[in-house]
Amino acid sequence: MDDLPPPLILDVLSRLGDSADLARCRVASKTFNSLSRDIRSINLHCSFDRYAKSRCPLTRSSITPFKTILKNLVSELRIVESVTIGIDKPLRTVSYDDVEDEDDDLYLTEVNFVGEWLPKVSDGLTSFSISDFWVQSCWRRSEVLSLISSYCHKLAELQIRNAWLSVDGLKPMPKLSKLTLEYIRLDDEDLNKVNESFPGLQVLNLIGVGGLKDPKIHLLQLKACRWTVSNAVYSVTIVAPNLVKLKLKCVRPRALVIETPSLADLHLSVEEASSFKVEEFVNLTNLHLESLDLRRLLCSLPFGKTVKNLKLGLTKSSELMGVSKFGFESLFSVFPNVSSLTFTPWAWSVFEMYICPEGDEIRSRMKGLKEITAYLEIHDFETTLSCIFSILDNCSNLFEMKLFIHRDVVFHVTSTLISRCMTRHPRVIWRWGMWKEGTEDAWILDGVL
Repeated sequence: MDDLPPPLILDVLSRLGDSADLARCRVASKTFNSLSRDIRSINLHCSFDRYAKSRCPLTRSSITPFKTILKNLVSELRIVESVTIGIDKPLRTVSYDDVEDEDDDLYLTEVNFVGEWLPKVSDGLTSFSISDFWVQSCWRRSEVLSLISSYCHKLAELQIRNAWLSVDGLKPMPKLSKLTLEYIRLDDEDLNKVNESFPGLQVLNLIGVGGLKDPKIHLLQLKACRWTVSNAVYSVTIVAPNLVKLKLKCVRPRALVIETPSLADLHLSVEEASSFKVEEFVNLTNLHLESLDLRRLLCSLPFGKTVKNLKLGLTKSSELMGVSKFGFESLFSVFPNVSSLTFTPWAWSVFEMYICPEGDEIRSRMKGLKEITAYLEIHDFETTLSCIFSILDNCSNLFEMKLFIHRDVVFHVTSTLISRCMTRHPRVIWRWGMWKEGTEDAWILDGVL
């Protein structure tokens, strides 16, 4: 392999997914060792096996500290554009209650540790990711954001997981376009410092970020946002005039404000909100709604005419009260131009309680519907069948039905439903599948079990 052209060898080495493999290649060949200095990325993760051996008295002395390995890698490379460091998935499941670990060998957001090597690579660094060890980081407040903002002036993408972050000393980073904070305790209860320091963000992911009270995202360049609010907050506000795609999940905020006039794709999951204020989304085509009280949420929406693809779900299977009177007639009053309609598990059970009425008016409202996807539990066979037939009788342009039947439904019921539907409406393209919580959906070929 040493006879291969150096650019080709470098390309091969650059494709290695783990920098530990790169270190092994350097030992195996002088050519590899020489060319490896031109690799521009570091991807290093601590395995559970390494962690366990570093704690065992019999093997501890033979294990090179993880932080030392990283610092050695940094010292060997000429230019570094991307750094990804963290712990493997098995270690992420280890909780503070399970392990008493007061060491700091895997405390990766420690300022002193990061400060030893980050200044050496900061000039060329455009992407930086740290996945910390929660057992060691959850009780230690880190000012690594201040350090990163002081040195990484070209950074475009930043990702930090499993840490307690301070925003003290955080400086503006106008070139940062993508930020992901996941399972973070953040000392910025209203997100003011995030808004001020990252004005150029186009992609923002806040997943399980705690420490918030009245968070407000106010970013003029933001185009995509995923926000899972982990704790109970007083209010949730998003002001982003250029936002196109939003996935927002929160529990019971007293106030929910969404001012995003360019929004085209919205996934909103909220148990309930005392006050719900949104602008009319004139570009909205894809909408996914989940709620404990789906009826109340649907009735409070000031938009719906532009929605083409609609997906409805319940946040809990047992919560069927309060929505039973909201049927297809009301649904198409809010969303008159829907062409694709999906009911996630349990949502169908709500709507089949209210059989679609017949008549020219409802047929006119539902004429744009082309396809339906639904997950069925079949508590009452005749009710489920009547609902399906009622929809098909009123939707003259509907051409495809995708129905997933729960795996616990007995064979005879499933096969009878398939047979009667396909016999009654042969013009429709039927696709049948099976579903169950915690398993992957499976298709039934041509309706044959």
